[in-house]
Amino acid sequence: MHAFRPLLLLFCLIAPQVFAEGLYQIELIVFRQAGEALSTSLPAPDDWAVGASPIAGSERGTALNDEAAKLNPGNGYQVLLHQAWAQQLSAVPSKAALSTGSEQFGHFPVEGVVTLSEEQRLIDLEADFWVNRFDADGLLSGSERVRQRTRLKLGELTYLDNGSLGLLVKATQP
Repeated sequence: MHAFRPLLLLFCLIAPQVFAEGLYQIELIVFRQAGEALSTSLPAPDDWAVGASPIAGSERGTALNDEAAKLNPGNGYQVLLHQAWAQQLSAVPSKAALSTGSEQFGHFPVEGVVTLSEEQRLIDLEADFWVNRFDADGLLSGSERVRQRTRLKLGELTYLDNGSLGLLVKATQP
């Protein structure tokens, strides 16, 4: 029994660090609400994804398909982006870059960064998305922006509103 004490002590010191980070599945829907698109005075910056890691390779199947189906033109909505991915979260914020559509000179029709951190099973989220318009030459001609912060509860669907654009986001543990 005495031989196991150092091992037990070592486990007690390491265990909090091992369990401090958790793997989460994040799912996000960006959608347009009924009405005219609002244009921001500034287009999306060329460095819109600085410091963020692309979600390629960590993508997961979407679970909010019923919710996305309700966001249809008949109900006055249009889904612009719907993606799910796995991400390790800890108290240190981490950034994920999301985009959809064909890239044109470094920009996508919808592009943005989700910054997430987790502490005591609560998840802090900052979402910063651009919905871009391109001219006939493929150059960025205008953008709409939605930037919101909130605290997510694990397993709870959260709605964020920003005028003509909205977000639905949910974080779960696999």
